[in-house]
Amino acid sequence: MSHAGVGLLREMAQYTGLVDGVTAALADTYRGPWVHAPGRVFTDLAAAVADGADAISGIAVLGDRADLHGPVASMPTTWRVLDKADAVHLPALRAARADARERAWAAGAGPDLDEELCLDFDATITIAHSEKENAAATWKRTFGFHPLLCFLDRGDIAAGEALAGLLRPGNAGSNTAADHVEVLDMALAALPEHARPAYDPNSGQWTGPRVVARSDSAGATHAFAAACVERGVGFSFGFPVDARIQRIVDLIPPECWHPALQTPGRDGNDVREGAWVAEATGMIDLGTWPEGSRLILRKERPHPGAQLTFTDVDGHRITAILTNTPAHQPGIVTGQGAGLELRHRQHARVEDRIREAKATGLRNLPCRAWNENAAWLEVVLTALDLVAWTKKIAFADVPELARAEIATFRYRVLHVAARITRAARQVQLRIDKTWRWATAIATGWDRIRTSFG
Repeated sequence: MSHAGVGLLREMAQYTGLVDGVTAALADTYRGPWVHAPGRVFTDLAAAVADGADAISGIAVLGDRADLHGPVASMPTTWRVLDKADAVHLPALRAARADARERAWAAGAGPDLDEELCLDFDATITIAHSEKENAAATWKRTFGFHPLLCFLDRGDIAAGEALAGLLRPGNAGSNTAADHVEVLDMALAALPEHARPAYDPNSGQWTGPRVVARSDSAGATHAFAAACVERGVGFSFGFPVDARIQRIVDLIPPECWHPALQTPGRDGNDVREGAWVAEATGMIDLGTWPEGSRLILRKERPHPGAQLTFTDVDGHRITAILTNTPAHQPGIVTGQGAGLELRHRQHARVEDRIREAKATGLRNLPCRAWNENAAWLEVVLTALDLVAWTKKIAFADVPELARAEIATFRYRVLHVAARITRAARQVQLRIDKTWRWATAIATGWDRIRTSFG
């Protein structure tokens, strides 16, 4: 049989307690006993979405392999589970995902909490090709939805963890502060308690891991910045480049510009050629922003053939960031302008996260009703998490699998062919030994089972 590797994701959902947690969250939506537990149906759909399904009917792929997966719900049963995961039950469902994340991190899928945790916020457009509830015209002159997402940046695997998502109509604003604050609260609740900032009333300081919210200029609102400070979260926002910024650039002496940094490559070089960074905090009024806010500017020579814009100054492309990270911040970010600018530039990885999410069910919201599409968004986020945890626990020492994007991961792992054999009262799954990654998959499967033992 093919697609045998999907069993990794189904076992991950079981071992992390996600199946039982979702079942408990949706149990009161049933009048009597169920044939298929709602948590099993929900996570099976997430596994199918991770495997490439883009509609509810995709769960039939698992049902066709009953010898491997056991009884799997039908498409109508799966649709009813999504319909029952309404706005009343979504908070409990998200809490079940948070509990599963805590167990997965305890089993070895967690990040290094001594390092800074970066929460990346960004919105994307999901086009609707038919009439769906609350679908509307978007700012790109398309028709559909405009969900706002938050990912935990994980540089050790190809994709980040999907912490939170808010389904919004297509005409929702890009810089709506209330939506950013709501997603921030959901993202913090999705983290294990020991990974969230905690306020110590005795010292009056925030303790625990350092958490920073990163966003482009759409998140650069006073309300969102204030909300981050109230929750002990740092912020790093793209700042609009207007006439004020252009005048500042002309006033900064050449000796105040320092070489920009980049992530060291194979040659170990960490200097970004043709780019410079300067701090301009004292050159602009930041009194309306939270105390300690800093303005960092970067100028860079555009690559050959790039179209210049009216915001460019003296042939250099100008960008600006606003952050409240202090100069004495320990860790990778030294507090100097170049380090802060590099950290913010890495926010661009959220585009890769969204691209992978769209390749994992987010490209299309298949249902007509709003609550069903909101539940589908949770399915997509769950699928992304299951893949991320599986990569970290099973394939941490196999970079070509741990850092593989979702399409490659499906081809190499999830779609692997295998055979079910029965001997000595045991049922065994035998992976084709000629497959290049057969040994890594078998070893990874054992690691998942032993990690939660």
